Amino acid sequence: MAIKKVLLLGGSGYVGTYIANRLSQLGVEVTIPTRRRERTKALIIQPNVLMPQANIHCEETLSELMRGQDAVINLVGILHSRDVQFPYSKDFARAHVELPKKIVAACKAAGVRRLVHMSALGASPKAPSEYLASKGDGEAIVMAAQGELDVTIFRPSVIFGQGDAFLNMFAKVLGIAPVFPLGFGHARFQPVWVADVADAFVDCLSDHTSVGQVYDLVGPKVYTLRELVDYTKELTGSKARIIALGEGLAYLQAGLMWLAPNPMMSPDNLRSMQVDNIAGANANLPPNWLPTALEAIAPTYIAHNTPKGKLDSFRYRAGR
Repeated sequence: MAIKKVLLLGGSGYVGTYIANRLSQLGVEVTIPTRRRERTKALIIQPNVLMPQANIHCEETLSELMRGQDAVINLVGILHSRDVQFPYSKDFARAHVELPKKIVAACKAAGVRRLVHMSALGASPKAPSEYLASKGDGEAIVMAAQGELDVTIFRPSVIFGQGDAFLNMFAKVLGIAPVFPLGFGHARFQPVWVADVADAFVDCLSDHTSVGQVYDLVGPKVYTLRELVDYTKELTGSKARIIALGEGLAYLQAGLMWLAPNPMMSPDNLRSMQVDNIAGANANLPPNWLPTALEAIAPTYIAHNTPKGKLDSFRYRAGR
């Protein structure tokens, strides 16, 4: 069946904006429920994008939104919670576990078979962080519906690109602070470009072989957190001194940052870093997966399109 209408949950977020743009360009009608329509003006002006105000945590509302849709993509996720409870708090449970349950039920009620779900690399009910444990339980709920529904799950590593909250966060701190205290610098990541992630989600809608699959989405290279911060420092030309923190001080720093209105870090984020955010030897990658290198993209936005940034990007693409 050709996909002509897609309900995109969490579509006003970072990855969702890229996916919405891709689908819009293909002529697909995209419905993105939002609780604050006035904050999503960039998407509202996109052709084929509808943005009704709705509470997607209401089961009746979800079922109504799904009527007439050909597919549902769920991107909803949170990184922080003000509460701490193991295996995870009510906030993580609501976003990562209870909502997927409601989505599966609403798909069945509305007769929508195609469901694509965003999980996270390292997600597991036995993971050390609330984020990864709740993502693991949510992933299991969605995969259990395979058969009654046509399910595909993606598990991206940390996502980078224009407007990200990853390298841009490092660049911001490096640009204003003379010292950059860094905890868990040994943690390993395999960053993936947001445009590649968006393409994977969109491409799978027309690929029947992706049904029943759980795919890891990773970039071509593994980095330590320290290497990523050092690279960002190089791109920005920062003179900040990077100081490695022991585990205790790292958790103290994260706890203090967690108290901010919009925290950049929390203790739970550090617990997630106890698990390497990389694809294992038996990783299941999408067919023909050719991810874009970090070095080909990061200079164009971290260096703010400076001559050096443009030159670094050109050199990488030229293999120099």
